Amino acid sequence: MRSLSALNEKVSLLRLLGRLDEAWEIANEAWRLSRFTGDREHAVASRIRRAQVLQYQGKLDEAATELNHCILDAETHEWTNASAEARQHRGKVLYDMGELDAALADFTAAVSLREKDGATADELEGCLIAVAVVESFIAERTHRS
Repeated sequence: MRSLSALNEKVSLLRLLGRLDEAWEIANEAWRLSRFTGDREHAVASRIRRAQVLQYQGKLDEAATELNHCILDAETHEWTNASAEARQHRGKVLYDMGELDAALADFTAAVSLREKDGATADELEGCLIAVAVVESFIAERTHRS
């Protein structure tokens, strides 16, 4: 599992450095390894990282599809943290796609799931900021209509 952890960390670092092709290769390697170990929750976490790389590559539809599968799997097995993580990331993808109402629904669900999972205020902060930002864009859109 340490190897999987190291691969996942490498994916995040490569993504942040903009080395997206390398990040994609490592993300796939991490996903294969997580599937090999048989731990489905780790496989979902690896798929979420793959979806993040897809988002950064501008492949928003593919990222959303990947996250849809993650959410379905996480919610079927009642993995609250994985579900919150997947919903928060799908919210970001939906935001990038201009689907503000759907993004808001995901961010709001992520807040609820994180609260249910006992998240600290610091852990909730990112979700709460996302909710506030999207709500302000929706309000602005409504005022222009």
